[in-house]
Amino acid sequence: MLETRAMTRNEICEEIFWKSSNGLTSYPEALAFMEQRARDIHQRGTAPMVWLVEHPPVFTAGTSAKDADLYNPHDYPTYAAGRGGQWTYHGPGQRLGYVMLDLTRQNGTVPPRDVRSFVAGLEGWMIDSLARLGVTAFTREGRIGVWTIDPLSGLEAKIGALGIRVSRWVSWHGVSLNVSPDLNDFDGIVPCGIREFGVTSLQRFDSSLTMKDLDDALALSWPERFGTIPQAV
Repeated sequence: MLETRAMTRNEICEEIFWKSSNGLTSYPEALAFMEQRARDIHQRGTAPMVWLVEHPPVFTAGTSAKDADLYNPHDYPTYAAGRGGQWTYHGPGQRLGYVMLDLTRQNGTVPPRDVRSFVAGLEGWMIDSLARLGVTAFTREGRIGVWTIDPLSGLEAKIGALGIRVSRWVSWHGVSLNVSPDLNDFDGIVPCGIREFGVTSLQRFDSSLTMKDLDDALALSWPERFGTIPQAV
């Protein structure tokens, strides 16, 4: 069962638009939407948004991606994402949380214009959400993203990835969490440039967990890190 706690007046700043899309959203469509939303937040004061989506199988290249880290045996589409980081796989069964915030203001525990704290907030949001689903996750020095102990191998494995872009102090891109993707598809890249560790998913811990369970956990955990209350749109 998902748990929540009472928020103090200081933690609750305002609402944030919260959009969950069913089915598969093309990666170019998502890029175009995020770029426009970030521009509108900066130029027009449009409300911030978190957008939860799934994509068809794609590999996306961050600004540090290396050609040698892409194998792509199934010839999936590849895109230059424009975010930080290296190669990432997205596909069915993986939840993307695209976060479009005005970083010139205080966002819960994240001070204004503090990208390092924003990244830590996103990682903490993923860790808190996984904890609500009974999965213990953590960060590691020098390794971006969120890690856990895979229940099948007993080894550390990545369950959540992170890659952001900040344009005129508005964030876009965000995080990804593995619910039930085909983990073999990650073999088409060196995920985030890290060769020594594998990937895992929520359903390896509990096969009954669904995308909606994760969505609910993400919505409940958001205010504790970022202060705003999700408002479905």
